[in-house]
Amino acid sequence: MNQSGAGTLPDIRAYPAPNPGDSPRRLPRVNATRPDQQPRDAFAVDDDPTTAFVRRHQRGVWRFLRAIGCPAHAADEVAQDALLLALDRTVADEQAPAFLCRAAKFLWLRRQRDEGRRALRLAAFGEQLWRRDCARDGGDGLLAALRACVAALPPRSRRAIERTYGDGAGRAELAHELGIGEHGARTLLQRVRAALRACIDRRLER
Repeated sequence: MNQSGAGTLPDIRAYPAPNPGDSPRRLPRVNATRPDQQPRDAFAVDDDPTTAFVRRHQRGVWRFLRAIGCPAHAADEVAQDALLLALDRTVADEQAPAFLCRAAKFLWLRRQRDEGRRALRLAAFGEQLWRRDCARDGGDGLLAALRACVAALPPRSRRAIERTYGDGAGRAELAHELGIGEHGARTLLQRVRAALRACIDRRLER
């Protein structure tokens, strides 16, 4: 396979910014669920090479985009564009994770040009965290640690996290449900987030 995927992206600036639905070719529809919800062994042994490549790498690049600040709805499209670029460049499978992260970051930041410095800072910070916590296994270890730490929370703290980040409840709604003021809800969430961060760090250091 072409070795261009291992280094720089020499022609990526010439890659046209895609509009929704007008990709030069569509990726195979490998699963109805989000890439992040697919099990690692989701692909079948009789998949064609293109489908197998997408199945192996789409979850990792999607998670990387989320880590650098790309919202889920945009991550779906940017991940597809990065995968198409890798397929067009015939990037070798072992080089694909690094190539896809570089390509996805470039494509996402190109979409975010209007937000300028804020997007760049967020992407740089997210990329550092990704390399530190997720690059080894595509985020599996971090998510496993997060789930274990959330499960170990006291019921009230776990409810606050699940309602806020799982159900999208606002601070006022959460405060009403817990019988506390909005300031109390904010303080509770701050404490729970700090406890989760400490718990995750301990688990990842094992």
